[in-house]
Amino acid sequence: MRIALIHALRHSPPPIEAAFAAAWPEARLMNLLDDSLSADLARDGALTPAMTERFLTLGRYARGTGADGVLFTCSAFGPCIEAVAADLAPIPVLKPNEAAIEEALAQGRRIGLLASFPGTLASMPLEFPEGVQVVPCLAEGALAALDAGDLAAHDRLAAEASRRLAGCDVILLGQFSLARAARAVADATGRPVVTTPGSAVRRLRSLLRA
Repeated sequence: MRIALIHALRHSPPPIEAAFAAAWPEARLMNLLDDSLSADLARDGALTPAMTERFLTLGRYARGTGADGVLFTCSAFGPCIEAVAADLAPIPVLKPNEAAIEEALAQGRRIGLLASFPGTLASMPLEFPEGVQVVPCLAEGALAALDAGDLAAHDRLAAEASRRLAGCDVILLGQFSLARAARAVADATGRPVVTTPGSAVRRLRSLLRA
């Protein structure tokens, strides 16, 4: 199976590649990166029709290379990804959070949502079903630390921010780039932690093997 991974942050490929290596090593991966997507969303403050068209272009390019499935790895672009899924049907197109949200809901109804990119906290809560309490939390400075290559500071800032979520049933790390901080967050809060890469790989593998 050929899987297209489409990224809006340059930190996203390593955690999802590690998840594939652990859970589905035989999958053939291709990476498409446009890190201007996240910068432009931060500048514009909202998703636009032009942004959706850019996502459609990326999805069609991936399909044209022979991809059997597409996984987007940035959680701030849900409606754009839904447009790609409709455009490329019937091949599976996954939002980064779908499987992780289901795993989190299996562990409780008060979900702590930790992110280091503010756009994630604007779009991702809308993906949860009604009746679920989502508690958003921004790990300020963590993404900048990751950009600077300071991995230890990234993990420390994520863990410090996550302490505000210690009263939740489960903590969902809302970006692929945060997966590396999962152990630090679990130690800081004492709560179960769900990451997006592993659950996304398991879901995509299940869909394509069905």
